[in-house]
Amino acid sequence: MASPLPKRTSDPKESFDEALALVKAYARQETIEPLKNLKRFVGFGLAGGLLLALGLFFLALAGLRYMQTHRFFGQHLTGNWSWLPYMIVFVFGLVIAVLFALRITKGDDRA
Repeated sequence: MASPLPKRTSDPKESFDEALALVKAYARQETIEPLKNLKRFVGFGLAGGLLLALGLFFLALAGLRYMQTHRFFGQHLTGNWSWLPYMIVFVFGLVIAVLFALRITKGDDRA
């Protein structure tokens, strides 16, 4: 039965060149190629995060304008109470941000 190992050469330069080529191929396989594959997922993640943030911003703005124009709480939001819709929208945004932060730090790894 023949040995699966390559024949050893007595030339040190040839052995060094072969080892260097092997190290380069291994480094490329284990670092560069996974990073190329990761680029696509990072791009989709950034695009999705940006669109989600933009959508939540417009949702909060729509809620604010609704409360201001439709007298959401009757006549009570006039004069000194005109700041209340802004506070409600701010608390809504804060709650959403905390929920997202908790979800990020939860560490739900499905890999």
